[in-house]
Amino acid sequence: MPFKSVHPYLAIPQTNLVDYLFPPGLEPSNEPLWIDSQDPSNYLSEAQVLKWSKSFSRGLNNAGLRQDEVVMLFTPNHIFVPVAYLGIVGGGYRFSAANPAFTLRELVYQIEDVQPSVILVHPNFVPLAVEAVAKIGLSNSKIFQLSDVECTPVLGVLDWRLLLKEYGADNYAWPSFTPEESLRTIASINYSSGTTGHPKGVMVSHANIIANAAQNIFNLIHNRRLLLPDDRWLGYLPLYHAYGQLYLITISLKRRIPVYVMKQFVFEDFLHAIQTYRITTLQLVPPILVMMSKHPVTSKYDLSSLTLALCAAAPLSKELQNHCSKRFGFNIIQGYGMTETTCGGMGMLAIDIDNTGSIGKLLSNTECKLINDYGQEVSYGQPGELYLRGPQIALGYWRNAAATNKNIDTEGWLRTGDIAVCNADGNFWIIDRKKELIKVNGFQVAPAELEAVLLENEHIADAGVVGIKFGEEELPRAYVAIQEASKGKVTPQDIEHWIKSRVAKYKYLVGGVVFVQQVPKLESGKIQRRVLREWAKKDGELMQRRVQSRL
Repeated sequence: MPFKSVHPYLAIPQTNLVDYLFPPGLEPSNEPLWIDSQDPSNYLSEAQVLKWSKSFSRGLNNAGLRQDEVVMLFTPNHIFVPVAYLGIVGGGYRFSAANPAFTLRELVYQIEDVQPSVILVHPNFVPLAVEAVAKIGLSNSKIFQLSDVECTPVLGVLDWRLLLKEYGADNYAWPSFTPEESLRTIASINYSSGTTGHPKGVMVSHANIIANAAQNIFNLIHNRRLLLPDDRWLGYLPLYHAYGQLYLITISLKRRIPVYVMKQFVFEDFLHAIQTYRITTLQLVPPILVMMSKHPVTSKYDLSSLTLALCAAAPLSKELQNHCSKRFGFNIIQGYGMTETTCGGMGMLAIDIDNTGSIGKLLSNTECKLINDYGQEVSYGQPGELYLRGPQIALGYWRNAAATNKNIDTEGWLRTGDIAVCNADGNFWIIDRKKELIKVNGFQVAPAELEAVLLENEHIADAGVVGIKFGEEELPRAYVAIQEASKGKVTPQDIEHWIKSRVAKYKYLVGGVVFVQQVPKLESGKIQRRVLREWAKKDGELMQRRVQSRL
């Protein structure tokens, strides 16, 4: 039998996301809500956000966009990203965003796949966006600059404010949805790295986002003091990512929690912002905790305002969790999710004190089952592949029915690819990963994608990529077979340097390149990932011993 959530069932509204966030009859506040962490005089209040986002929705409508068309963002964080997000989703359009670290080839792929009608680009990225649309054969006319200041034209690309229709925005009504429309209407298409080599767009509905927001809000406030007006969050998580969108846009707006938005993550700026703005709650990924724990600059800053940190997006050891909680004096809880669960599937309550490294319990209205290698459901204390079902499970993959059918069955069960175990109290732990993805600083890296890029190199005959553990980090490492004619003419460092111009920084082969006689494969031609993992484990242990011998 499936495991059920131990939390109370939540009655979750099924409507347009913006009607959930701006409920009728509730006067919008004029207090700062999204604040520039570099210049706190530059902010947007709830009332301003409502006006700006309605103006943008109306502008898109007047530009002739249909409600099933996509508007894509290519920008780092700033205070107008939430405006764009809410204006797109509220107007019934589909939001998608590209990682601002993307190279040309990665940006071209997402534009070709998601087929946006409008692309909003930060001024710094206009040249790359123009090159990308030209490569596809599209016009610059669909590109607009998106920034927190007015922009002068760059390469013929105009300011997004030209799309706004300020007059009459107060009287503009967002489209209302029936419950069925809320369930089926796509709000966002966030991209998730897949094991097939290409990222896949995950279709998330209005109802999905509302459900996941309500589930996570329950975990934040259940049996705990209500989140008070003096709570403050730090918006360093990327807003093109589901984690940032759910917490730093949706939940912060629903709970009216001010967010100090960081335009880029610089560790000392991060610490300075916590101290200066007396941040109370952090949404973290494990590499940030590693930096906080190990970097000597941390001790220069007063972090005593922090009371809670939620850590997710990658595995966090109980040792690091407990060390940081004890050292810094705030509670650290873990959660679990993926793009296909909108954001979250499990989590600890904010009041929970955990020292076991658990990812918590199933969120409200969520159930799961654990399946062993024989296809049988297992019970408490027995490991199995985790399957999830609940109102936050995405609709499927954008323009990829085969992937949808492979990962989400007809009964709504999502196959996660993670191996989990559950105890009698309903707490879960992830103990292994069946899927091949590598987690780098909370981002997913698909080995097959890097392998495909490596095979474009004229010197490479074959390649296999795997994650190598180094301390708390997992790094991409490539085992490469060189063409016979290239032996002695190219080095592993040459390959590491070559790939940097072709992939985003978090996909760099920081774990190294190793030349091998051949990449281990089955007779079918499939790479033997298990063998690569064994190689990487031995290599990682050797690297650790070498480092320790020098200390």
